[in-house]
Amino acid sequence: MSNSIIDFDVLESKIVSLLNKLKDNHLLINQLKSQNTSLKEKVEKFEKDFNQVKVENESLKMTNSLLGGNEDKSLSKRKINNLIKEVDFCINQLSDFENQNE
Repeated sequence: MSNSIIDFDVLESKIVSLLNKLKDNHLLINQLKSQNTSLKEKVEKFEKDFNQVKVENESLKMTNSLLGGNEDKSLSKRKINNLIKEVDFCINQLSDFENQNE
């Protein structure tokens, strides 16, 4: 009989230990669920912010191309200078043509 009492005490002790582990696991699961929810909200916020920054970046790229960055400015200057040279050449040809006809 004493052997069965000892077995019962051991069994009771193991059950209490398992119940404590179950309780700890339940608390841990709830904490992880809460963290998961929080992380999902942060991810959604980051995605929203990222999309907003992406739109702003495209807008700034367009604005920069309209205003002209350093590369665009030098290219524009070269094109303008070439156009001026062509206009000067045409004016000179017209002047020469007018002088020949006089």
